[in-house]
Amino acid sequence: QLQLVESGGGLVQPGGSLRLSCAASGFTLDYYGIGWFRQAPGKEREGVSCISRRGGSTNYADSVKGRFTISRDNAKNTVYLQMNSLKPEDTAVYYCAADPSIRTVQSMCATPRGGYYWGQGTQVTVSS
Repeated sequence: QLQLVESGGGLVQPGGSLRLSCAASGFTLDYYGIGWFRQAPGKEREGVSCISRRGGSTNYADSVKGRFTISRDNAKNTVYLQMNSLKPEDTAVYYCAADPSIRTVQSMCATPRGGYYWGQGTQVTVSS
């Protein structure tokens, strides 16, 4: 059974940091582009950051550039999202997704497609 499990979310004060992890089971992440998406209450799901299969290409939403870093460890079958300088507007449920198609990281992040494999999400709350 293909499964993605996110972890690392929680409550953090503005300016703080969190590292999200996305672990895969039942399949090997090497063959997939991976993206982090988020959805805040009342808003559409949006792409935060995406990384190519080998990690050579990355994409970031303008709102997180310079604060978030995506990385992957294919040996551990895990993708990470390091989030620094967190802001209240970063509050959302964060989802990771695996894209089985061959597309650019920009294209992957632009649209949260139903054809991706999705995790169940992890809540990130930034509040004082």
